[in-house]
Amino acid sequence: MGKINLAITGCMGRMGQQLIKSAKKDKSTKLVALTENRFINKKINGIKPELNTEKALGKANVIIDFTIPKCTFEVLKIATKLKKKVVIGTTGFTKKEEDLIKKFSKKIPILKAGNMSLGINLLMYLTEITSASLGNNYLSKVFEVHHKHKKDHPSGTALMLGKGIAVGKNKDFYKMMGKKYLNKKKFPYGNKINFNSIRRGEIIGEHEVTFSSGKEIITLNHEAFDRTLYSEGAITAAKWLMNKKPGLYSMRNLLNFK
Repeated sequence: MGKINLAITGCMGRMGQQLIKSAKKDKSTKLVALTENRFINKKINGIKPELNTEKALGKANVIIDFTIPKCTFEVLKIATKLKKKVVIGTTGFTKKEEDLIKKFSKKIPILKAGNMSLGINLLMYLTEITSASLGNNYLSKVFEVHHKHKKDHPSGTALMLGKGIAVGKNKDFYKMMGKKYLNKKKFPYGNKINFNSIRRGEIIGEHEVTFSSGKEIITLNHEAFDRTLYSEGAITAAKWLMNKKPGLYSMRNLLNFK
């Protein structure tokens, strides 16, 4: 198989810039298109950024999107028309938007993950197992820390972990979602899953799930030190998606976790 032609949306963003670096290092991929939601009067890696158009995205086999929900749906509409594969790392979707992504996936292959890290996806798997094993006598909560530039909270990864708790208990995550705190030093357990998000400095990402019976606490956590974890994971996802039929996939599918 020849090189995979990649398009990266949101190329001027923090993840966009990191994805460009990782794509350049990967010998099995070729960067063919970069897009932004505004005019950029300079070339990046020899490519002039364009707006999200059929002409720009038509050059690619796979589109990698780490932007905002509004932009993601703009990309999905074009990708569906052109029959392109899409890796989505964007977070902050509503339940209605999540359902809409499922509809798009009936027409094109989509791999969507709130976090592309192997460690985080393993953490989610362990969260499900722990939640199922401990049962309803243990309350749970999710804590996360990210850099001051991150706009959405809780993070997509924190929501993934919350969903893992719900899956373990065989319950609807949206019905189990509790309060969402921002920059609190302490936050309580509850009958539902509470979240606390800290935004400070340049922290790449810390996530922690805790379960408490009142007599003991079990903690599962993960800390990221290098943003290449996410960009290299996204490139791996793009390569894996090349041979897939229409459907909605996750890193769990890629990593073959049961």
